[in-house]
Amino acid sequence: MAEQMLRALDPHEPFRFGCSAQLACFNRCCRDLNQFLTPFDILQLKAHLGLSAAEFLAHYTTTHAGPATGLPVVTLRPAPTADRPCPFVGHEGCRVYPARPSSCRVYPVVRLLHRCRATGRRRETFALLCEPHCRGFDDGPLWTAAEWTAAQGLDRYNEYNDGLMDLVAHSRRRRIRLDAGQQGAIRLALYDAEGFRRQLAIQGIPTPLANPQGGPREIPESDGELLRLGYRWVAHILREAP
Repeated sequence: MAEQMLRALDPHEPFRFGCSAQLACFNRCCRDLNQFLTPFDILQLKAHLGLSAAEFLAHYTTTHAGPATGLPVVTLRPAPTADRPCPFVGHEGCRVYPARPSSCRVYPVVRLLHRCRATGRRRETFALLCEPHCRGFDDGPLWTAAEWTAAQGLDRYNEYNDGLMDLVAHSRRRRIRLDAGQQGAIRLALYDAEGFRRQLAIQGIPTPLANPQGGPREIPESDGELLRLGYRWVAHILREAP
């Protein structure tokens, strides 16, 4: 059914879309959720809410190991009612809208990332997710995929999220098996900024994970740079895994 709702979208092809509280379907896409959160999503949400990553994870998410990769998968925990709504949605809309996850930002566009194994080059393709209930396609401005990406602030999200997709692809390709200790270390490096920073303060940054451009091996002050270090940390764990 989901595949039937996807329509290939040329990068330069215009599509019409707009969402507002005046639409009959307003907030319907925020219900019956099974929503994956990326590490960068969590950085933005926890900062917006004034929480530590550990507090955000405990209050709003569930974690399980991906069956194909063994990597931790973090999903948003819906509110415990029959329609399973997002915990951040209300009658007036999203209360974390400035920090909303990348999957919310990109909707109704679907971005697919392809990497050439021979050259390492990445290539984007796009599709439209045309859900029958959505009235956003009936009216609204015209967009291209690039215009939508820019308007929703997705460039920065994509930059960080693509790093996660590289790790997923590597783990899936090598069929890596992770033990409980490795899974815990990966979860800390990717999803718990404060915990990862504390660990680095105690253990230091191993030489293989130091800044690839050289310079002092200091713990990054910004959560974004810390996440980049976390990606290198996880890549190191995956290379060492059997």
